[in-house]
Amino acid sequence: MRRWLRKRLTPAELLLWNHLKNKKLECRKFRRQHCVGKYVLDFYCPTEKLAIELDGSPHFTEEGKEHDKKEQNILIILALTLSVLLIMT
Repeated sequence: MRRWLRKRLTPAELLLWNHLKNKKLECRKFRRQHCVGKYVLDFYCPTEKLAIELDGSPHFTEEGKEHDKKEQNILIILALTLSVLLIMT
């Protein structure tokens, strides 16, 4: 699943990845499509315990909101910081 997602980045994910890869941001290493339990994070920085999610239109449905809430609860339990960027598509 992760490999499939990495090969099919959205335009917004690709744009952000170009700024994060190869330690371009404050020499921090980021991983893309990183698994945390059964969830796949768009981007993750292990040294900062920072998860970045780019959310588009599927996340604005009731089902999408419920999924996101469960994911956020798991991240809180793991003491990870979550940043969500809403992308209107």
